[in-house]
Amino acid sequence: MAGSVYIPVQNTEEEVRVALDQLPRDATDILDILKAEQAPLHLWLIIAREYFKQGKIEQFLQILDEGSGPEIDEYYADVKYERIAILNALGAYYTFMGKMGPAQEKEKNLVLATNYYNKASHIDDLEPTTWIGRAQLLIAKDELEKANDNFKIVLGENPSNVAGLLGQACVFFLMGEKEENYKKAQDLYKSSLENYKRAFYAYPNCPPVVRLGIGYCRYRLGQVSKARQAFLRVLQLDPENVEANVALGVLELQANDGGGIRRGVELVHRAFEVDPVCPMALCHLANHFFFTGQHFLVEQLTETALEVGGHGLIKSHAYYNLARSYHTKGDYDKAGRYYMAAVKEVKKPKDFILPFYGLAQIQLKMKDFKNSLSSFEKVLQVYPENTESLKAIGHIHGQLQQNEKAIETFRKVTRIDPKDAQAFLELGELLIPTDTNAALEALKTARNLLKKNNEDIPIELLNTIGVLHFEKEDFELAEQTFKEALGDGILSSLFTSLKSENNSMVDLTPDKNNILNLRDLSAFRQLEEEGISLDLPWDKVTTLFNYARLLEHRHDISKATSLYQFIVFKFPGYVDGYLRLAAIAKSRNDFQLSIELVGDALKVDPKCSYALCMLADLELKSDDWVKAKDTIRAAKDATLGKDSYSNLALGNWNYFAAVRSSEKKGPKLEATHLEKAKELYTKVLKDHRGNMYAANGTGIVLAEKGRFDVSKDLFTQVQEAAASGSGSVHMPDVWINLAHIYFAQGHFSLATKMYQNCLRKFYYGTDSAILLYLARTQYEAEQWQDCKKTLLRALHLSPSNPTLRFNAGVAMQKFSALTLQKTKRTADEVRMTVSELKNAVRLFTQLSSLTFYHSHGFDEKKFGTHVDYCRHLLEAAKVHCEAAEREEQQTRQRLELARQVSLAEEARRKAEEQRKHQLEKRKQEDELKQIKQQEEQFERVKEQWKTQGPGGKRGRRHDDEEGGGGERKRRRGSGGGKRRRKRREATQSEDDDNNNNNARSDDENNNARSENGSPAPDQILAAAGLDDSDATDDDMGGASAINKKRRAWSESENEDGDEPIIQRENNNNDNNNKGSSPADDFGGGSEGEQQQQQPSGSRVKRNLLDDSDDDM
Repeated sequence: MAGSVYIPVQNTEEEVRVALDQLPRDATDILDILKAEQAPLHLWLIIAREYFKQGKIEQFLQILDEGSGPEIDEYYADVKYERIAILNALGAYYTFMGKMGPAQEKEKNLVLATNYYNKASHIDDLEPTTWIGRAQLLIAKDELEKANDNFKIVLGENPSNVAGLLGQACVFFLMGEKEENYKKAQDLYKSSLENYKRAFYAYPNCPPVVRLGIGYCRYRLGQVSKARQAFLRVLQLDPENVEANVALGVLELQANDGGGIRRGVELVHRAFEVDPVCPMALCHLANHFFFTGQHFLVEQLTETALEVGGHGLIKSHAYYNLARSYHTKGDYDKAGRYYMAAVKEVKKPKDFILPFYGLAQIQLKMKDFKNSLSSFEKVLQVYPENTESLKAIGHIHGQLQQNEKAIETFRKVTRIDPKDAQAFLELGELLIPTDTNAALEALKTARNLLKKNNEDIPIELLNTIGVLHFEKEDFELAEQTFKEALGDGILSSLFTSLKSENNSMVDLTPDKNNILNLRDLSAFRQLEEEGISLDLPWDKVTTLFNYARLLEHRHDISKATSLYQFIVFKFPGYVDGYLRLAAIAKSRNDFQLSIELVGDALKVDPKCSYALCMLADLELKSDDWVKAKDTIRAAKDATLGKDSYSNLALGNWNYFAAVRSSEKKGPKLEATHLEKAKELYTKVLKDHRGNMYAANGTGIVLAEKGRFDVSKDLFTQVQEAAASGSGSVHMPDVWINLAHIYFAQGHFSLATKMYQNCLRKFYYGTDSAILLYLARTQYEAEQWQDCKKTLLRALHLSPSNPTLRFNAGVAMQKFSALTLQKTKRTADEVRMTVSELKNAVRLFTQLSSLTFYHSHGFDEKKFGTHVDYCRHLLEAAKVHCEAAEREEQQTRQRLELARQVSLAEEARRKAEEQRKHQLEKRKQEDELKQIKQQEEQFERVKEQWKTQGPGGKRGRRHDDEEGGGGERKRRRGSGGGKRRRKRREATQSEDDDNNNNNARSDDENNNARSENGSPAPDQILAAAGLDDSDATDDDMGGASAINKKRRAWSESENEDGDEPIIQRENNNNDNNNKGSSPADDFGGGSEGEQQQQQPSGSRVKRNLLDDSDDDM
């Protein structure tokens, strides 16, 4: 129970007792007492707080306003704390109202709160309660960083300030809620939890509500069990705490099991019983009742939550629950309005994204594609990989004809979730117009995923896969897919029943009696009368029709016809069945039966544009031009002029009418029809810019008017478009028209290539009409033989075509005439000309004997003229043939004589080459024999030298070296520089003479030895591989030997300094007589040996062989 306060009476010891639970409604009485008795300010604050608790806000504000007035400030100037407390109370109230009050007064309340806190700061700017209140105000303004700074100031003065710790913990938690970076958000939650712990350490007796903050932090950190413990502790301390009941109830509901959901609902319901207007409890209960289907309770609870008001997110939840309740019931208008209201209460999509998703669904349902796309994109801002939103966006792009964006979106979905069969299905449908291969792969993936998940495969999916296989000409796979979609029951029972009936299978032979069976459905009626079930589900009709088209394409006409008849029998309104039967009759050239079948289709749908256009085509083939025109106009009117096919057909009609007018020589009528045709083709192109048939028709009209360059550009563009499009687009006409343009411009080679490519690409070389075009081009290009071959090839395909025969005769005639006009021709050419002329005469004679040639523009006089001319050429060819044969005989004789002369010259040349070869061979044999003899001689000399001992020689050599050294010593000091130069010059001249004599002597000796058959010593050394490079230089000439000796003397002079050089006086005559030895060019192993007189040739040879022996 509330207590009482005692107001002291001024100047007495009496007190006025005021019961707090019996405060008067009019606060003026209390204010009069407080003012009269000059009561302490803390009593003002107590009474005001009690009014606030009792919900008497007006009295609360009245007392605090008086307590913060200027009179009170003047009278209680020395009382700071109580004055600050009153101002902070007013600031806290207006802060609360600015946060939770009406939105239109939010700014006003926050300004008032700011003023009161500023006024309190003027009294004492260090008061912590003021800083805490101001921080709360900043939190209400969503200025969390500034609020955190205020709390830091408080905690800086007193780190154990509980209010500061709790406020900062709240700021950290709110900052974590706003943080988009997960790691930073977790850090903020941890900081908030740490502050709550510090608050408990500072003041262990904190109220239970503080533990709610700990529970929220634990929950955000993923510590659900500890969060549950915190909420349970709150309920232990305060069982009626609404927030704890709701929080614990939400945790139980998230367990997603029966017991948890039951406990969660009980806790939320307990919170509702404690506070029936608690918005959180109302919203969570409404959410529960939504999933149980109790929509009337959802609406009541959410409407109550909205009346109570509260935070923006709470309102958004309430609107969302109400909106999806109406959404489920199909009331899309109300659902859309409430979704929009929920969205408006959310500041950022991240805070509560579900209303945006619901609103996007409603907008998509209402075909508001642009706004729906915007709403789904906001969902993706929060959840970029939400596949449901991505699939919806892809669908919207497809509806807006933005196929590329749609394809890219669905591909992104398949990358995010490779097991989403619906995404692959949608992707395949979008890829069909542009990339059939990729579309087929996507649809097959969807089928495999459905099979893997044991889900039913839609018949539409199998039908689409079969059609794609059909278009790719994978007929086996297409048949398998169609059979999988139809099941074995339909086809097996149908064909088994039909085979058991006589004449039930239609056999389309040339017999007309069988063809008439196309309209006969009696076999199916008879089967039903016999009690045989022939069921055909409606969803399999299209697949069965496509399977019949496959059989028809594979020329299994009998089964295809039976399936078409079965479809028409079970579903008489299926127009396409009649049209396919009419097409089969048309392929057999039974135009009348085909017209009757089209008439059956028109009975079902008189405005069917396809049936009318087909009827017009049949009437044109029957040469009924007037009816055809009326039928085409009826098809055009049936589609209100929007059907491109009817406009194209009417344009074709005018073009053919222009051609007929030109044949009848009506130029004005021809120009009129051409202009009308051009107008219709242009209209189709305006409506459908990619219509290749209209562009082709426009090019034809321009070509007929002689504008070849423009028409060629059009045909080229159409050809490129057809080549780059899907494989089902075959337009041989544009290739033929382009070749016609090349022909008209005189580009015969290009026209020839175009005709040939068209034949190979579209007709496998078997179209006689295109072969005729090709032959005409070759004729104009003067390629007579190619022209004849092309025409003969066409005749093999159409033997009864008189035009081909006539043109073949003309080509032979032209070739023969030009051959005979040549100045030089061979006998073979003349003989070929005669043969060609005889064939031409035979062809013209055959044509003249026909009775129907007049219908092809021929007459008997024309044939006679060609025959006479060919016979005239035959007579002239005889003379040319005789002259050519004589010339050919002379040419052969000349060639024979030249051949004999050439043979004789060749024989002489070969004999000369053989003689040279024998001489060369003999020379090589002599050289080999000589080398062999030299080797044998060398071996004998080597054996002879080995038998002689080496004694005495080296001793003598040593003595010579010592003697030479003594002589050198004796002569070292004698003579001067001038005398040394004279001696050097004399020695060089004498050496030159000696070298020349030695060279001549060596040549004579070598020649003499060669003539006698025994090799010279240097030859022996060379054969043994012991020749010296210096010796080789001696053989090449005396100059190199002289230069080497000069270098040797120079080196000796450089080594000896100013020592005199001893001129050789001995053995010169011996060298001249005996010949130069190889040792003359060798230097000794020491300085003294280079200045000594050289030993004899035989001694040097022995030293060389000794050295070689040592090496060996």
